[in-house]
Amino acid sequence: MGQEWVGSLLLMVAAFVLGSIPFAYLAGRLRGIDIRQHGSGNVGATNAFRVLGAPLGALVLLCDASKGALAAWWGLAQGELIAVLMGLAAILGHTFSPFMRFKGGKGVASAAGVFLLLAPDVMGVTVVLFLASVLLTRYVSVGSMLASVTLPALMVWWDKPFPYQIVAVVTGAFVFYRHIPNLQRLLAGQENPIRRK
Repeated sequence: MGQEWVGSLLLMVAAFVLGSIPFAYLAGRLRGIDIRQHGSGNVGATNAFRVLGAPLGALVLLCDASKGALAAWWGLAQGELIAVLMGLAAILGHTFSPFMRFKGGKGVASAAGVFLLLAPDVMGVTVVLFLASVLLTRYVSVGSMLASVTLPALMVWWDKPFPYQIVAVVTGAFVFYRHIPNLQRLLAGQENPIRRK
């Protein structure tokens, strides 16, 4: 049992390192830009769209989501609990990347990748609500905060495996917490909307 948990811990460390790969920063470097010095300064997909444009932004979104999905898929062989814990480790790695001095994105895309793999029906509904709220309000942060509440609620409502429910609640609370500055800017009328072109 002890050796199994050591092995699982090593897998979670590996998932954290995988999640730490700063794709938004690397994409910016392709353009000769340090994305941390532009837009919101966030090393995530939303700022990549804002600063680097749609093609590179979409690539960053795909890569960030793939980190979470790959980590969860990697852990599935060890069981549902290890799968979601490895997914959570990848989300934390994305948010606190050691390659970025323990700064990073807000974890939305990586979390989407984790739960798209583990509960595609729940994640599908969550994505639809996310997109609808972003289109209606023109604020990505509104969609992200709505998703952070919707995801765990649907996990519980649809009686998904208990480990999925618990980690969805933890992930949702974490993502919402990371968006508190956005909420404060929204209330003050200072949040940056999506610009229609």
